[in-house]
Amino acid sequence: MRTLDVNQVIDNARFSRFHWMVMALCALLLIFDGYDLFIFGVVLPAIMQEWGLTPLQAGALGSYALFGMMFGAFGFGTLADKIGRKKGIAICFALFSGATILNGFASSPTEFGIFRFIAGLGCGGLMPNAVALMNEYAPKRLRSTLVAVMFSGYSVGGMLSAGVGIYMLPRFGWESMFFAAAVPLLLLPLILWKLPESVGFLVRQGRDQQARAVLRKVEPGLGLEAADQLQMSDSKGQGAAVLELFREGRGLRTLCLWLAFFCCLLMVYALSSWLPKLMANAGYSLGSSLSFLLALNFGGMAGAILGGWLGDRFNLVKVMVAFFVSAALSISLLGFNSPTPVLYLLIFVAGATTIGTQILLYACAAQFYGLSIRATGLGWASGIGRNGAIVGPLLGGALLGINLPLQLNFLAFAVPGAIAAIAMAVFAISQQRSRSAATGALAAS
Repeated sequence: MRTLDVNQVIDNARFSRFHWMVMALCALLLIFDGYDLFIFGVVLPAIMQEWGLTPLQAGALGSYALFGMMFGAFGFGTLADKIGRKKGIAICFALFSGATILNGFASSPTEFGIFRFIAGLGCGGLMPNAVALMNEYAPKRLRSTLVAVMFSGYSVGGMLSAGVGIYMLPRFGWESMFFAAAVPLLLLPLILWKLPESVGFLVRQGRDQQARAVLRKVEPGLGLEAADQLQMSDSKGQGAAVLELFREGRGLRTLCLWLAFFCCLLMVYALSSWLPKLMANAGYSLGSSLSFLLALNFGGMAGAILGGWLGDRFNLVKVMVAFFVSAALSISLLGFNSPTPVLYLLIFVAGATTIGTQILLYACAAQFYGLSIRATGLGWASGIGRNGAIVGPLLGGALLGINLPLQLNFLAFAVPGAIAAIAMAVFAISQQRSRSAATGALAAS
């Protein structure tokens, strides 16, 4: 009889078909999640015209889903640590798909806002759980890359939303964009059939037989026997999960992560909600304005994959500092009159360093927190970040409402990038000091 550390088995596993399957399924979930999140920016010009909304009213309407995402991230992140990530993901997926379909039947801004809030609950809960599941099963040497590739599905969903909008909005109206969410709902049984449960959850629940079956897929050459005992090196918590985020020297870095999440999501949702409208106001056609949203999300996907690759080879936190600085610079330059190819390049870089860096933040948080508090840590970081996501559309609406020059609108969107860069620089310094202290204590003993 052997005693096996599940974390070590997964960390040292060879990349296999099982890892491909987990990554593909989680990416598929986030494609649908991304479609649902970016749909508001696509339909915004149409519903503003139909319902006669002011920019401030439209910004407030955009924040309904983001309020829902904040509560969803807080609630479902912690709930999944108790009921399992697979059940948590299924509930969230069904919730946001169903509410999005109902959005197509909305006949007033109030109804629209209520359905968007419910959809936001599901979207906010799905994201941290999908990241936690992918992070749990990814081999250590590829962890940042696989989480980033998986999370690029979020950007694919944004591109899908813009592409569908270019075709469907002029032909079938804004309602058709929401009815299209019925298609993902049909795939839910397949996802539930193939998606594995968290192996850490199975071990904590004493379901060792199921855990062994999963580990045989993770590492087929392990030769796992029925008598082998499984253990998790970091499976024991100490009291309230939220307080755990501040114990053992994690407090400052937790706060830095929360601030970076807040600033990053503010930039992401300010741009995704208002970029088409800002560009339409600058004189571009609706089709061209939506193509800018395509460029933003294509940049997000490229930035996530490049950032994950760099993070696995260098220091992930330092990569994020560089990305946030680039975000501040590229967004601030968007307001100036640039040739069209330069404008597309700036939007591509802005997407790479905002949407892409958001994905890297999830990877960083997943690696920072131990398995027993990982979903809680991701859920709270995401939930705090959702406050920034709420502020983003409201800020955009307020700026448009007072008719500021285009340059000042984008400059206001760029400031959070500089703040996030400082927050992650402090995180890196604190991390280095913590490692030095641990090394010194080990040497002294």
